[in-house]
Amino acid sequence: MFFSFTSFLFLLGLLLLAASIRVVQEYERGVIFRLGRCVGARGPGLFLLIPLIERMRKVDLRVVTMEVPTQEVITRDNVTVKVNAVVYFRVINPVDAVIKVIDPVHATSQLAQTTLRSVLGQSELDELLAHREAINQRLQQIIDEGTEPWGIKVSMVEVRDVELPASMQRAMAAQAEAERERRAKIIHAEGELQAAEKLAEAARIIAREPVTVQLRYLQTLREIAADNASTIVFPLPLDLIRSLFNKRADG
Repeated sequence: MFFSFTSFLFLLGLLLLAASIRVVQEYERGVIFRLGRCVGARGPGLFLLIPLIERMRKVDLRVVTMEVPTQEVITRDNVTVKVNAVVYFRVINPVDAVIKVIDPVHATSQLAQTTLRSVLGQSELDELLAHREAINQRLQQIIDEGTEPWGIKVSMVEVRDVELPASMQRAMAAQAEAERERRAKIIHAEGELQAAEKLAEAARIIAREPVTVQLRYLQTLREIAADNASTIVFPLPLDLIRSLFNKRADG
């Protein structure tokens, strides 16, 4: 009888010891409650709890990558777009994350969705497409301020995809095509202007030295004569004939 009672006590002691031993990983913290009152966080490592008096709730401190579901947003210039985002956050105060919010991940997700619709609703479409980094910083700041009382730090928010209506895509494509045509016309006009300036400069040189016309004429004939398979009929300049007659008359 004494052996049985001793065995019972020994077994009970082992059970109580097993129930009081807790192991917390390096990336976790254990929030301890003693008779319902929070007494702080412990870990990482091995420690003991008072059986039936203390209980522990583990909190993961690693970065959580949360995808914000696609939200349909109307921008400030009345364009309907579908946007989704990614939020990176982690718990920095495990006690607040346990006692101040039921589910910190779900609460952060709901706050991120609301903030995404609010911020993008105050932005124009061009700002959303061209200045996405500034919008990301604004989203991160607002969400971080909202989750700070919960012991959560939002490190980064990235707007990932922006889906435009088909009509808006066609309008933007037409705008881009018109912009390219405008640039092409400007470049062509600038080329014509430079060519005209060079021709005007050449005309001024020719006006000072008339013989350059004949030199240019002979150079053109030489370029044409490079192809021996062609028969070329060309007019003879009167100035050249007149100069030949003048030489014969002088002779």
